[in-house]
Amino acid sequence: MHRPSLSAGLLLAVILNIHSTSAQTSSPKRGLVSVPVGPASDERNWDRPGSSITWYYNYKAEPSQFYADKTQEEFGFVPMLWGATSGTDFYDSVTAQIKAGRNITHVLGFNEPDGPTQYGGSNILPSVAASVWVKNIEPLAALGVKLGLPGTTGGWGGVPWLQQFLGNCSQIVSAGLPEKKNCTYDFVNLHWYGNFEGLASHMGTYAAAFPNVTQWITEYALDNQDLQATQQFFNMSMEYFDRLESVGRYSYFGAFRSQYSNVGPNVVMLNNDGNLTDIGSWYLGGSATGIDPQSGTKVNVGARSGAGASAAVLVATWITVWVSTLL
Repeated sequence: MHRPSLSAGLLLAVILNIHSTSAQTSSPKRGLVSVPVGPASDERNWDRPGSSITWYYNYKAEPSQFYADKTQEEFGFVPMLWGATSGTDFYDSVTAQIKAGRNITHVLGFNEPDGPTQYGGSNILPSVAASVWVKNIEPLAALGVKLGLPGTTGGWGGVPWLQQFLGNCSQIVSAGLPEKKNCTYDFVNLHWYGNFEGLASHMGTYAAAFPNVTQWITEYALDNQDLQATQQFFNMSMEYFDRLESVGRYSYFGAFRSQYSNVGPNVVMLNNDGNLTDIGSWYLGGSATGIDPQSGTKVNVGARSGAGASAAVLVATWITVWVSTLL
């Protein structure tokens, strides 16, 4: 969740062309970052009939219990290998799901491997990540699964980390071969917390580093800003993603109540009573609700991951604790 300094050469014409007004829209690109920190009833907002959300990920290899009854066509699950692991647990899990009839078409690489664990990053050296990738993710390409590169932070070090990772990966898969071989990937996986100009610049940086490669924006929000600015960013970015052919999918970070947010109280899709905010309703393809994100009564409900987290625990910490129990 680190934010780089902005470059001067921003695409101003593109930015000015995007309206900040809201509209009822739907898009097959739209997905859910599943962070179940509130009451279980909150989760049924996202797969309700008529929802524009078509897919989700949960930082894990296996589907969430809330959506286990959904087919991939109804609510597509995208497994993630969150951090470094020994053995082939991730590969084994994904292949078992495929054999059981779940149509897994895409997987995501490591979560913010260039970021510290206290902020939700998996904090992995590129060389270590490459070794884990070759054992767990690379073989899935032979099954027709599309592979997403690790989702680095929005900081300046993301692209260098990926370049080092790909170099290390190439060394591993080329060992003993007469010619150099590269590791397989089908799309890049971006995170961004900051304003729209910075988002457009960040996407441009990745487009230059990985030309003609589809981009997934799998975590994004304008953090810690007032409600008007937050909503303007939300609408501008969503319209931008929907228009760009280079964007394959996107998932807004905010599918929880305001009291749980570690990126500011206004980014959320639910108020403290669990009612949809404007952003929540817009993301589902509906109209504005007029509900203040910070309204409602805070409740003391811990994360339901078995990690024993209290309601005061930050979302990023919850992610780290929850997923680390699987490693």
